[in-house]
Amino acid sequence: MVIGIDMMGGDYAPQQALLGVDLFLADAVPGIELVLIGDEQVLLKHFPSLPATVSFVHATEVIDMHEPPTRALRDKPGSSMNIGFDLLAKGTVDAFVSAGNTGAMMVGVFYTIKAIEGVLRPTISTVIPKVQGGYGLILDVGLQADCKPENLLQNAILGSIYAQNILEIENPTVGLINIGEEEGKGNLLAQAAYRLLKENKFINFIGNIEGREILTGKADVMVCDGFTGNVILKLGESIFDIAKSRNLDEDDYFKRFNFETYGGTPILGVDKPVIVGHGISTPKAYRNMIHLATKMIETKLLEKMKEKFVSEESEEAS
Repeated sequence: MVIGIDMMGGDYAPQQALLGVDLFLADAVPGIELVLIGDEQVLLKHFPSLPATVSFVHATEVIDMHEPPTRALRDKPGSSMNIGFDLLAKGTVDAFVSAGNTGAMMVGVFYTIKAIEGVLRPTISTVIPKVQGGYGLILDVGLQADCKPENLLQNAILGSIYAQNILEIENPTVGLINIGEEEGKGNLLAQAAYRLLKENKFINFIGNIEGREILTGKADVMVCDGFTGNVILKLGESIFDIAKSRNLDEDDYFKRFNFETYGGTPILGVDKPVIVGHGISTPKAYRNMIHLATKMIETKLLEKMKEKFVSEESEEAS
């Protein structure tokens, strides 16, 4: 298993990424190799002796956090991000992790990594702490600002498979985020999506959930358009900031809002594992992103997603 890491992406690169690699190596299990993509001379200074499971791929350019995504990828073929996607597309690495320019990461996925056959649009998700323990999953949280009912159905399927394999929830429940519990509530998107979710046999749909129920664990997988999901994501981040300012960040519940605990978010619905991290990712966040990438590979998550969409297409054809 080989994990590629963009060492030059992020607000504090490459120092935080290097320290994150150190944390991972401190308790890494055998059989996991890391390919560090960045300025080789800078990276070499960090390692007195290079571990056998670590190698470098030199990158001559860096995509800045505020550069226009498409132009940056086009004009900087030698960037650590471009090289990472190229290694992933060729199969040289099995997963790619970056805390670099989020827009560029999304563009890179669409240009170099194909979607799973049958998936209309890839999605991004985030975990959300449940009051009683564990995590739920919300998707989409920004990639599908405008979407169709079919996108929400596919998000529910992708999210359910993710929850089963990564969050280890045996039969995850699915809820549609809405402004009321009744079936007829919501805008045209929500009403049409409700019908599709209710009729689909591949998910455990329990109906609408309201905003006040997002943190209670009423549903394990919560689907919404990316505009709504991104507002919820940023609200969750602010909850931790407020808790920290009031010295509540060590509370068993509030500390689970800290993005470091899950590291980054995967882009679901694409053919290969891609993990996107926060620009301010810390060593702990990098370590957990690498762990997430390895778990996605170990559980054969993408293979299971591909099988599910083949099954669904066969069901629809019959």
